[in-house]
Amino acid sequence: MSKPESGSVLDRVRGLAREIARFGAVGGLGVLVNLGVFNLIRQVTDLQVVRASVIATLVAIVTNYLGFRYFAYRDRADRTGAGRTRELGLFLAFSAIGLVIENGILFTATYGFHWDGPLASNFFKFTGIGIATVFRFWSYRTWVFKALPTPAAASLVVEQRDGQAPAEAPAPAPAPARTPETAAN
Repeated sequence: MSKPESGSVLDRVRGLAREIARFGAVGGLGVLVNLGVFNLIRQVTDLQVVRASVIATLVAIVTNYLGFRYFAYRDRADRTGAGRTRELGLFLAFSAIGLVIENGILFTATYGFHWDGPLASNFFKFTGIGIATVFRFWSYRTWVFKALPTPAAASLVVEQRDGQAPAEAPAPAPAPARTPETAAN
């Protein structure tokens, strides 16, 4: 959702609330995918806890990118090839930092404190997801899916298309007419 540049504080708060709700919907799905894949890997393989968690986080990152790009931040799409490449690169970079935050907490609990039972692993995995989510929300909205400026010309086209009179800019003051008498002065 584009940021209202000159909207009231209430409009900006409502816009932020809608953005948080969309981010939360996509993020909630990502958490379910992350925890589901994590627990599935833990049940059917002998992978270590943190390795299983990293794989689950990578699967959730792919799911989240699709959700953010085509749902939460679809109105902020830079449709140029260079814009998409930049967006994906930044998304992957910030997601990698989030992966380190999320799995660093699990790593510390598992190997630093030896809290590695199924309940403890899920608790610290979930805690890491929560802390990384705060970082991801800030970084995605600030750097990856920045609000695109709304061009003034587009609003003029919309007004004309909808049959409304375009907003007119004040006309410049007419220049004084040059007559032969004023030209000689």
